[in-house]
Amino acid sequence: MTSQTEEGGAAEAAGAAGAAGAIDVLVLGGAGVDTIVHVPELPLPYADSYGIDSGIRTRAGQTGDFMALGLDALGLRTHHLDLIGDDPEGDLVRALHRERGIGLTALPGPAGTKRAVNLVGPDGRRLSLYDTSRSHPGDRFPEATLRALATASRHVHVTITQPCAEALPVLAATGVPLSTDLHDWDGENPYHEPFALAADVVFLSAAALSDPERTVRRIAERGRAGIVVATAGAEGAYLLADGELTRIPAVAPPAPVVDSNGAGDAFAAAFLYGRLAGEPPLRCARYGAVAGAHACTVPATRAEPMGRDALVERMAAVTA
Repeated sequence: MTSQTEEGGAAEAAGAAGAAGAIDVLVLGGAGVDTIVHVPELPLPYADSYGIDSGIRTRAGQTGDFMALGLDALGLRTHHLDLIGDDPEGDLVRALHRERGIGLTALPGPAGTKRAVNLVGPDGRRLSLYDTSRSHPGDRFPEATLRALATASRHVHVTITQPCAEALPVLAATGVPLSTDLHDWDGENPYHEPFALAADVVFLSAAALSDPERTVRRIAERGRAGIVVATAGAEGAYLLADGELTRIPAVAPPAPVVDSNGAGDAFAAAFLYGRLAGEPPLRCARYGAVAGAHACTVPATRAEPMGRDALVERMAAVTA
């Protein structure tokens, strides 16, 4: 799927999507631009100024973009839908998809393209500063456009950016399987709950959870998810599948860790690759652990997701 639609509308979306099943994964939302700053330490002590020898770099790539790149690299037919501004940041997003041959339906974003600043420490940890002015509560995806793309897809991955929450009822009505990533949800913030309860597969980070097992079980009990995965960095992940909780061990990175940005997206993309190939949840989670470890070895200034051949080869090595 390599077409790119610059203006919204059901006709354009239907033309890009084609017949049912023409798209393996529709990625909803999460398009934007990050400015990457490598800092000497985190938290960063106050000072009047710092010199950044590695440079300050701006590139396209937020959670939806990383998901689309990762899925595409694994051989899945991928399409991305979001509101994107007519601005320099939007030009970077459109160029990224065009250069990688990933389908993009870019609807006009009145508030501009989403952007953030990521401070990255020497150990690869990051602190993200999101520009919340780049979205409005009234932002919506046109229902006809959303429905046309969703019904042409085998699966829809929904990011938690505005306006994806308002899209959930339309997506549920199509019957297409859904996944979402709650990122660093604390288990309490009400903004995340509609996503947690609407998805069939839920990913989240355990970083802000005092009791990851309790949270993943609560998501499954209250919502429709048959699978919930809480990633825990070097401690691996918690996989809840059909009521059974399994600890997934971390995979040793194949090179030094330089940046954790995008590791969760890489995990989710590889998990969905396994799921759409018909693999059991445990193997899907191990695919995710392999891809997440690889992502930590790639600087965030480079968009180099793990390819399918490399994933399969590395998977064989770590499970031998």
